[in-house]
Order: sequence, then C-alpha cells, then structure tokens
Amino acid sequence: KQMAISKELNTTTLSIEVQSSVDKDGNPLFKKKNFSGINREATPEAIATVADAIKSVLDSETGYTFINESSILVDNA
Repeated sequence: KQMAISKELNTTTLSIEVQSSVDKDGNPLFKKKNFSGINREATPEAIATVADAIKSVLDSETGYTFINESSILVDNA
C-alpha cells in the first residue's frame, strides 16, 4: 500500500551571519542572528530585501543570509 504523505510548510526563519570575533589568523568568525515569524508566502526577493535592511543597521560585518524552513509531514490517507 502506497502512503499518501505530503509536506506542509510550518515555519520560516531568517538567519543572518553576524561577525562575532576573529580567529588567530585574523579570519572573521560568525554567529547567526535569527528572525522568526517570516510570512510563509514571502518570496525570496522580499526576504532578501528585509535581510539587506537589517544588515544595513548592524554594527558588525555580516556574512551569508539563510532561510530556514520547517515543514510538517501530513498523512493524507
């Protein structure tokens, strides 16, 4: 019997790498700042615009921007 399972997006979180220090060789070390409550319908472009606005007001250098998505598996049987 084939299972009828689907994946439903549950939450979306924006993460921005923010420089926290440097290593012994002078390379930047980053920590992630997380922003939850992102609209599930938001486009990658809209999220990037928000991320860029956040980055512009931070005192520290920033690295990569991530979108972390959590989904629920739903049994459609």
